[in-house]
Amino acid sequence: MQAADTTTSTIAEALTRAIAAHRLQPGTKLAEQKLADHFGVSRTLVRQALFQLSQNRLVRLEPARGAFVAAPTVSESRQLFAVRRMLEGEMARTFAREATPSHIKALREHIAQEKAAAEAGESARRNELLGDFHVRMAELLGNEVLAQILRELASRSSLISLMYQREGAAEHSSEEHLQIVRALAARDEDRAARLITEHLDHVEASLDFDRPLLTQDIAQALSS
Repeated sequence: MQAADTTTSTIAEALTRAIAAHRLQPGTKLAEQKLADHFGVSRTLVRQALFQLSQNRLVRLEPARGAFVAAPTVSESRQLFAVRRMLEGEMARTFAREATPSHIKALREHIAQEKAAAEAGESARRNELLGDFHVRMAELLGNEVLAQILRELASRSSLISLMYQREGAAEHSSEEHLQIVRALAARDEDRAARLITEHLDHVEASLDFDRPLLTQDIAQALSS
């Protein structure tokens, strides 16, 4: 990657996607010089990107120690899912009212990508797509503010699932997404809102808050 083509936002986006895809794990130290070497930029640009991510609670900055991928607490995790239920239940209702056939088609295509990634054994890609499904709904509604909020929440949810989710717990997520889309296509606001809330309930219920914290090498994570 050439320095001329790299900005603070592209560095932040690359790190966010690595987190969302479970390639960067909670607690991983984000060494400025390693990142600068990887992206071919100055440490100043890297520092700006890390600060930006700290504002979104994806990175934790510690004086005299540096930057680390955030490790959400149990309390924060529960609060995040509570917020998602509030937002996404109403989003599902709005989508059911306003969705066009092309919107439904786009969501079905997204689910097909989720399943293809799962069948190909591409777990990182599948994890990223599972989170993006919720963001995609906001994008299709044309609400960029909501989409931006959900991008942050989805990335933070990825951190939480990476830390706490039981093995195989996400296997039914694509099928639950499909049931949500069927309710949206039928313009059934109540069912769509209930299904997306139940889906988030299932994800939260799959969390094991006694699971030990993992770490991962940053160069490997960003090269995946």
